[in-house]
Amino acid sequence: MKKNILIFGLISGLIASSMLIAMTVICYNSGKVEGNMWLGYTFMLVAFSFVFVGVKNYRDKFSDGMISFGKAFKIGIIITGIAASFYVLVWLICYYLFIPDFMERFTELTINNLKAEHTDPVKLKEQIEGIEFYKGMYKTPFGVILLTYMEILPLGILISLITALILKRKDKLVTA
Repeated sequence: MKKNILIFGLISGLIASSMLIAMTVICYNSGKVEGNMWLGYTFMLVAFSFVFVGVKNYRDKFSDGMISFGKAFKIGIIITGIAASFYVLVWLICYYLFIPDFMERFTELTINNLKAEHTDPVKLKEQIEGIEFYKGMYKTPFGVILLTYMEILPLGILISLITALILKRKDKLVTA
């Protein structure tokens, strides 16, 4: 069971991290932020499809075709945790070793885009304050870790929940 969970967690983490590196390089070099968020979450969804595959693999190969909702959710959460931790570790390496000015550039690009889009100064000010808050959190490694987990974990938890609901099976199917 542990090997199954580790393999699928690492595959999921590798896919999500590859996307993270590619999207960061594109955003950093092109100066384009818009659209990258949706593309990033699409890749995360692809990466977290391995939660489903991992739970199904466990159910079919190691649990005699049966699994409870709780067990399926637990396996999904552990796979998600491994993938998310891999993602966070890769981001920490990229951020601190290769692009330590990423948050400054990202903040500047985002604020410039907001200024070009908004005519309401009150909403603009609120959004800029929110962006500056996140920029402030990036001043400590704990803040970077927390924000990076917040970026990936919610989707992984949701996928784990959906997977557990779909794959739970109390009784072995009888085939004629």
